[in-house]
Amino acid sequence: MKTIEFESQRVSLWYFRLALVLFILQVIMGLWLSINYAFTLPQELVNVFPFSTAREIHTNTLVAWMLLGFMGGTYYILPPECDRELYSTKIAYLQLIIFVAAAVTAVIGFLFGWTRGKPLLEIPFPLNALIVVAALLFIANVAMTIMKAKVKTALQWMLLGGVTFLALMYLFGMPFYRNLNTDYYYWWWVIHLWVEGAWEIVTASIMAYIIMRVTGVERQVVEKWLYVETGLFLFTGIVGTGHHYYWIGAPDYWLWWGGIFSALEPLPIVLMVVDTWMHVRERRNPIVNPLTWYYIVGLAIYHLVGAGLWGFMHTLPPVNRYTHGSQITVSHGHLAFFGAYALLNLTIFYFAMPRLKGITKYHDTAGRWGFWITTIAMFTLGLVFGIAGILQTYLERFLDIGYSTAQQTMMLWFRIAFGVGLIFLGGVLTTIWHLFTLKPSDKQPAEEVVVTPAANI
Repeated sequence: MKTIEFESQRVSLWYFRLALVLFILQVIMGLWLSINYAFTLPQELVNVFPFSTAREIHTNTLVAWMLLGFMGGTYYILPPECDRELYSTKIAYLQLIIFVAAAVTAVIGFLFGWTRGKPLLEIPFPLNALIVVAALLFIANVAMTIMKAKVKTALQWMLLGGVTFLALMYLFGMPFYRNLNTDYYYWWWVIHLWVEGAWEIVTASIMAYIIMRVTGVERQVVEKWLYVETGLFLFTGIVGTGHHYYWIGAPDYWLWWGGIFSALEPLPIVLMVVDTWMHVRERRNPIVNPLTWYYIVGLAIYHLVGAGLWGFMHTLPPVNRYTHGSQITVSHGHLAFFGAYALLNLTIFYFAMPRLKGITKYHDTAGRWGFWITTIAMFTLGLVFGIAGILQTYLERFLDIGYSTAQQTMMLWFRIAFGVGLIFLGGVLTTIWHLFTLKPSDKQPAEEVVVTPAANI
């Protein structure tokens, strides 16, 4: 049985594989960071591999494997959505080579102190230039594929808009402004408008496609919600950036504008959960691989709790005044990134990789173990970081106790976090092993209902 419609979809497989390798590296670096918090390490060891280097690798591999998943997912869904092959598979492979070469060089450079020291954007300018070249190749390939498509759909334009917005925002983080406040002003343009703007558009577009294919729900139903969710993400996310300006000397009105619109940011996520539930009820296709649906539902719920509700409570101005930069931020960051984007990438992988291997239905026992271990462990990890953050906020910012003294009282929670992190790593390795060794089930189902652009004209 043919499981993919266009040969050019196969370029996405290497994007997925390399993303999963970087995922493992990111988690290992996260464990090393937690060791630094949980135990007093010998200075000789810290001198060889300092905390700052591990943090750079941890955060930058996060960005790298997320982007590889987005790019690979885009290249997988674009041919069937446009009803034609990719404009150029050679450009797709060239882009991949440039991007991975820049990412690997950056990690090696961090080990030798080649860094700008700019949180989450530590990559030096020459490597940034290579990333921009890869991004331009990606946008050109996506745009030309869409332009040459016989049928144009809202999903295509949303996807193109998202990847273009993503690349455009990256440019604002490349210069290093002499004034630190100015530098952080534009830094938030990248960090916040990526996470709560461009990445959300890409997420909504890719999930809309996967939901159509998995459930068989009519395109008009999915695209209606796509318009609403994307509009709200942009409406709340762009203005909501202002809640960060409290700390960089921007005018006072930004504090309230940012706080009010940040409070509205859970609204599109709530709609995403409602949307997902509606598709469950209205589906026409039997769920062939339940694990893929686990990830779709898990993404919606985690997105709501981690990015939405926890972000809402944490970023309200009267609260954020005390919690900013504490372990509560770490808790929110882990739950939000895992829920909104790590689960998105894993949904893409479980949707696409079996089809790229010619498998319609696969054995999913190991995959289910991986899903439940990672999702429960990450929720527990977020809870532990949250407790440590509440303790830190009370000791440091209410009682005015020094950082080092407060740190001693928090070490128990960091040791618990390290133990939970080991369990999470076990779940990640189980999931990745399952994805790399997918095997067909003994009983293969009939082919799914395919919703193509032409069917809805």
